[in-house]
Amino acid sequence: MLEEKLKEVVHNSTNGLYTLKYDDLDLNITLGNVTLKNAELIPDSAVYKKMVLDKKAPNSRFHIKLNALKVRSFNLWDVIKNRKLFIKNISFESPNIHMISEYHAYNDTIVPNKETKTLYDNIKDVFSSVNVRDIKIDNVKFKFSKIEEGKSSDIELDSVAIKVHDVLVDETSIQDTTRLFYTKMVEVDVPGFEYELSNGFYIAKFDRLSINTQDQNVLMTKVEYRPKMSKGQFFKSKGQNVTMAVMKFDTLRFEKLDFKRVIDDQQTIAQNVQIKNGSVSLYNDKRYPKKTSNKIGKSPHQQLLKLKQLIHIDTVFLNNVDVLYGEFSAKFHQEGTITFNNATGTITNVTNDSLYLKDHRWMRANFSSKIMNAGLLKVQFGFDMLSKSGEHTYKGTLGGMNATSFNKILKPLLNVKIGSGNIRSLSFDMQGTDRKNWGNLRFNYDHLKLNLLNKPGEDMSKTKKGILSFVVNNILINDSNPDANEKYHVGKINYTRVAEHSFFKTLWQSLLEGIKQTAGISKEREAKLMGAAENVKEVGQESKNVIKKTGNFFKGLFKKKEKEEEQEEK
Repeated sequence: MLEEKLKEVVHNSTNGLYTLKYDDLDLNITLGNVTLKNAELIPDSAVYKKMVLDKKAPNSRFHIKLNALKVRSFNLWDVIKNRKLFIKNISFESPNIHMISEYHAYNDTIVPNKETKTLYDNIKDVFSSVNVRDIKIDNVKFKFSKIEEGKSSDIELDSVAIKVHDVLVDETSIQDTTRLFYTKMVEVDVPGFEYELSNGFYIAKFDRLSINTQDQNVLMTKVEYRPKMSKGQFFKSKGQNVTMAVMKFDTLRFEKLDFKRVIDDQQTIAQNVQIKNGSVSLYNDKRYPKKTSNKIGKSPHQQLLKLKQLIHIDTVFLNNVDVLYGEFSAKFHQEGTITFNNATGTITNVTNDSLYLKDHRWMRANFSSKIMNAGLLKVQFGFDMLSKSGEHTYKGTLGGMNATSFNKILKPLLNVKIGSGNIRSLSFDMQGTDRKNWGNLRFNYDHLKLNLLNKPGEDMSKTKKGILSFVVNNILINDSNPDANEKYHVGKINYTRVAEHSFFKTLWQSLLEGIKQTAGISKEREAKLMGAAENVKEVGQESKNVIKKTGNFFKGLFKKKEKEEEQEEK
């Protein structure tokens, strides 16, 4: 009779979605103990399909197996007299849990079509209340399957530990905001985890995952996202110049995370996210062809808006993260790198909630870092999340530093080396859309000298290289701002975006236009500068005249020196 009643309650309370099976049930009335052996909760796929057609299916369903379910110290007299069930503890032995997630848009509706029955509604004819003080689930094998567009991707975890404290199901507990699904607290501890992504190129892993629903926190330590192969093998396997990413963080923490929204609707609603002590490295290899595509409408804030699932994070905190960009040159066969060390900052109003954005439309980011581990760079971004043309702003400052720090990227990629240079300060104030970037840039520097280098396999005398470098430094660029004529150059930027360029490449190209203007590099001068850097044998008519004059100057200098030596000998 008990078995029939138990199975009937499970079947009816889940609208036929689940069936309960087990091998044996041991009941000790005196001690108030129950043991269910080899139990299994099975979802009915046919019922689920019908629920999907009726738009009543939940996003998640479960298939659970366990060796034993042990219920300890319940009071039968209280059940009979008051219809109240109190259980001291429940333990699950070696459970195997398979969670299947399938997104259904109708579950996102704010007001459901019909009132759904609560758990209390399903038990109130039997119990007026059910209270379990502690539930312990050790050595859990957990499998998560996400079904998207008919395809399934799986994540498996082993040796998971779960503790649940103070479960209460009664007439009012569902309204208790201090509880999550009738519980006061759920603690989850997941040891080391490694997962190979379905694309076959990347691995995601962490050392430990801790979840506490009472504090509404999620903590992951030693988080990694990296290719499962070397850099060379990655680009060879891809056969294209696509960006390779390597990310490592000591700490990734979510605070005040709404677990109910995560579980029910796969929505991420949190107060804060902390990313602490780590690195982000991005690499490109220009020896491979790049697949071009139109990047208009694909800026970071526009991609956020296109996410299917709702996300709302008040503030993302970034603390002590090193960012590196590396690029391998097909022309000079070297890798250049630029680094932003100890990046720290915040991103606020990270959301794609269209209703919330009507009153709070700007996402803002504020960062500081040491560029090339030298000059202090401070940057502020603003993103108009509702702008159809992708409106955004960015402004920033760079403190004093030695310009030679940039040789790590200039020498490998442009075959040009900065011999000397003192950057006093740089500042910019910019606006942009999908199509254009405009604004002002001020660049204060002095004693800038460039040295031209031999191309691979090219043999050129030091004298000739020195003369050509002299031409570049004295004719093609200003060695300071203000220049030798005490004229101060301001970069007036009006840059038209190349559709195939990414958001960040467009940002850099815009600023570069301003830097070139402050250095006095006109389009004509730039063509000569690049010509000198790439082919030192062709320097233009103006450069030839300067070389001739320079040669005469040196000849006169040497003749004067010879006459002085002759007089000394006499």
